[in-house]
Amino acid sequence: MYTINIRPIRVGGLLLPSNVLMAPLAGYTCYPFRMLAYELGAGLCFTEMCSANALKYEDRATNRLLITTPAEPVKAVQLLGGNPAVMERMAKSPFLEAFDIIDINMGCPVPNVFKSGEGSALMQDAKRAAAIIRGCKRSGKVVTVKCRVGIRENELFAAEFARVCEDAGADMITIHGRSRSMMYDGAPHMEEIAHAKAAVSIPVIANGGIFSVEDAGRMMAYTGADGIMVARYGLENPFIFAELTGKPCEKPALTLLSEQMALTAQHYDETFTLRYMKKLASYMMKKRKGTKQYKERLYRSGCLDELREVMALIFADNPA
Repeated sequence: MYTINIRPIRVGGLLLPSNVLMAPLAGYTCYPFRMLAYELGAGLCFTEMCSANALKYEDRATNRLLITTPAEPVKAVQLLGGNPAVMERMAKSPFLEAFDIIDINMGCPVPNVFKSGEGSALMQDAKRAAAIIRGCKRSGKVVTVKCRVGIRENELFAAEFARVCEDAGADMITIHGRSRSMMYDGAPHMEEIAHAKAAVSIPVIANGGIFSVEDAGRMMAYTGADGIMVARYGLENPFIFAELTGKPCEKPALTLLSEQMALTAQHYDETFTLRYMKKLASYMMKKRKGTKQYKERLYRSGCLDELREVMALIFADNPA
């Protein structure tokens, strides 16, 4: 059994309440989910990935990703882009005025993002990556970077890239233990995260392959990282944040979901609320016995009242 050193962590001028972070996940880490993760003990949560180019053109769907309120403890936006000038302009823009932290996406492996010179493609261009970090720092905000251990299996360089980020002014770096070619599968290269941690003095957060408290403990013990970032498992079991941090939570899953629905409906339209709640409920029912029979009905729900009824059937007898 591994001992997990859960503690507050300083990032730039900010003191986060815990070193357990929730990853930015497209389609999921909207304002309501971030508030849920914070309630359960997460020290930092990020918006879904926001394109700097889309922001530049005031894209409505992108603006919706930036919904927040003063109730959110720490506000962190993840920004995607490959043009240093555009990234700097958006970092300084009124669109991001409410946010405390700008996290630069240098890890997305998706082909269309990679081909456009964004996401993990920036790891191949240290000069441009550094220019983007320096430009975003001129916003006066805390700037963090999320990257991978490398591009291909025979070309891993997490420590080298971590030094590039630190030298350019990054306040923290999160390293996904898989290379770009691995996408989201395979065992993370924990030794690469350990090398990066030894190479820099800024906080290093370890990400990838964390699907239990045991996984989190193993990752921290092996890498010596300053904290861990939970991704997909945070959707399947949001209680992981309470389990890791020891924050008491006696609310059953149905209560959490009901509160999520109410908060989502307060800030988004019904179409978005239905889509988001169906996806979240589907994730949370994954390992619950006897719930598969309700999945089709869950996705057929045409209004919030109907969805509420189905969720009650799925989660009523499964309190945790």
